[in-house]
Amino acid sequence: MTNVNNQLKKKILIVDDDPNLLRLLGIRLSAAGYNVESAASAKIALGILKSFQPHMVISDLRMEGMDGMALFEQIRKQHPHMPVVIMTAHGTIPDAINATKQGVFSFLTKPFESQELLETVQKAIQLQPSITQNTPKESSWRANIISRSAIMESLLQQTNQVAQSDFSLLIHSASGTGKELLAKAIHQASHRHDKPFTAINCAAIPEQLLESELFGHAKGAFTGAGKNHVGLFQATNGGTLFLDEIGDMPMSFQVKLLRALQEKEIRPVGSTQSIKVDVRIISATHKNLQQAIIDKTFREDLYYRLNVVELELPPLSQRREDIPLLAQHFLSHVEVKSHNKVKGFSAEAMELLISAPWPGNIRQLQNVVEQSVALSTGSLINASLVMSALREKTTQLPSFQEARDQFERDYLANLLKITAGNVSQAARIAQRNRTEFYKLLNRHHLNAEAFREE
Repeated sequence: MTNVNNQLKKKILIVDDDPNLLRLLGIRLSAAGYNVESAASAKIALGILKSFQPHMVISDLRMEGMDGMALFEQIRKQHPHMPVVIMTAHGTIPDAINATKQGVFSFLTKPFESQELLETVQKAIQLQPSITQNTPKESSWRANIISRSAIMESLLQQTNQVAQSDFSLLIHSASGTGKELLAKAIHQASHRHDKPFTAINCAAIPEQLLESELFGHAKGAFTGAGKNHVGLFQATNGGTLFLDEIGDMPMSFQVKLLRALQEKEIRPVGSTQSIKVDVRIISATHKNLQQAIIDKTFREDLYYRLNVVELELPPLSQRREDIPLLAQHFLSHVEVKSHNKVKGFSAEAMELLISAPWPGNIRQLQNVVEQSVALSTGSLINASLVMSALREKTTQLPSFQEARDQFERDYLANLLKITAGNVSQAARIAQRNRTEFYKLLNRHHLNAEAFREE
């Protein structure tokens, strides 16, 4: 009974364009106690994955439209640790073997027995880190991260897995997305959680003071150094050091940091003695460090030392499901501090928050909520307060038709550029006949002649 109850918490998505097999698989897995969702095509599966986050996916290899491997590639981009099992017929076994080399967890050759199916599923799920933490103790490490979006849940699942190691991590994201909050969560989930966590913004400290701040200095090392100073590496010994905006670190200091990471020791400024340190490094940046390497503003050897594992923290615009939760969270904190009686947002105000562009991400959202509360005279924040707090014209999310028109217009214009205005060639690439293609061009007021090279 306990086994079934545990399995009920495990979710499986099955994908096959054969309705009979899809139904049979659903019956077998449901009878074994799993929570099963079915999709008759890969495209439907991708839609389901937006709201239903399974512990694993079972997909047929050969399907109409997008096949199983194309689906696997899409899943891997969004959920890199989610096991995918591919079902194949006898004639496609070589393809299945190749699929496992590309990262597919396993494959099942049709027809297969129920026991083989269940054993494969059990193995896949055992290797899948838990998505849902079941107890307060297990979830405490991420308690300060407010989220319910699939993209964040996938990131947090990956975060929990890498937190158990001592690898150096690089968090890449735009400003205001919560890089330090994620770094603290990693520290809390690690075996170093009872040791210090220290954060430093590399862009906020002048170059001449950065070495002293991180490595410390000896008495008399420079003017004003009246006593020995313990640097952050030494103060954080045994714990986690978070280097924010690492991309802004001066080149002259990068080589010193690289040496400290390689040797696991630091030498305070003005001292002749090195000190051994045991510190896990988590760094973060909004910059493209690979481009910085090309531009000779960031050392390639330091990049690979810091970037053993890279975590991509999404901007707020990619996790709009989290905006109502975050807005209410910030509202409750402001209410406690200000003793304000504001209890929520009007429907129009919340729609505005959800559809705003948020170039400043979560930090901007918090500012908007705080300003709206400060100026509110009622129990609900209205849309005009939100609009005023945004301090700029809010760009609404386009309607479906507007988004489709924009895509078609950009797609057609790009085809005409590629083919230098050759309509026949462009139509062949788009897999449309000339007549239909001309209709599309006319609908979007695109003139092929304007793209022809003189």
